[in-house]
Amino acid sequence: MDPTPSVSSPHLFSLAGQNVLITGATRGIGQACALALAQAGASICVVHRHLSPDAEPNMDTVNAIRALGATAQVVYCDLGNMDSVRELFPKALELMGGNIHILVNCAGIQRRSPSVDFPEKDWDDVLDVNLKSVWLLSQAAGQHMVPLRRGKIINFCSLLTFQGGLTVPAYAAAKGALGQLTKALSNEWSQHNVQVNGICPGYIATDMNERLLADPTRFRQISERIPAGRWGSPEDFAGPVVFLASSASQYVCGELLVVDGGWMGR
Repeated sequence: MDPTPSVSSPHLFSLAGQNVLITGATRGIGQACALALAQAGASICVVHRHLSPDAEPNMDTVNAIRALGATAQVVYCDLGNMDSVRELFPKALELMGGNIHILVNCAGIQRRSPSVDFPEKDWDDVLDVNLKSVWLLSQAAGQHMVPLRRGKIINFCSLLTFQGGLTVPAYAAAKGALGQLTKALSNEWSQHNVQVNGICPGYIATDMNERLLADPTRFRQISERIPAGRWGSPEDFAGPVVFLASSASQYVCGELLVVDGGWMGR
């Protein structure tokens, strides 16, 4: 591993000249992360889902990045289709001038059902998007980054990387495995100056949790257990993602950074 650059503290967090490929950035946590990385100086390649010919893509994130004066590109991919996923990194690499310095795997889907009734298709869909696509993208990123001896991979894990949850067996299985994958890749690639880390969100007020937010009993139960006294917001991830993407975290390897308002401390 190369030593941490000897620069002043404010510049440790600069991402000037860095190219980022990020999934899940069209809304929620991913959108907040993409904007934060752009504000730190990075150029961003945003992954959009394939759309039908008559559908209008959601360009809110891209437009907001460009409004900051930063570069934003768009690449299309269905993260549930592994052939499409295998084509994603080469396409993004071409769009970004042959260099990607940072990969952020933030996309994810959720399916809820009692385990005795959990559909096999839902299991496969969740494992494909939340785990297999991350593995394929990370492997492609490693093939690019390891020979160059530089790079950052940031995987979005979950509290369910550590806990089992309720009625979400596929999500818990995928996020648990993603935590172990993050550590496994870090063990191999840290020596090549590629840092692989994870961020584990707590209960965040996004559309993925809309069913919990709409359930008065579950909302109260969860809220009472959060020491910070509130659910998180996407903006709570701006600092953590910039830290893990920057030189400030050069010696942080295989870490699962929990951002949960203190939930795990309980």
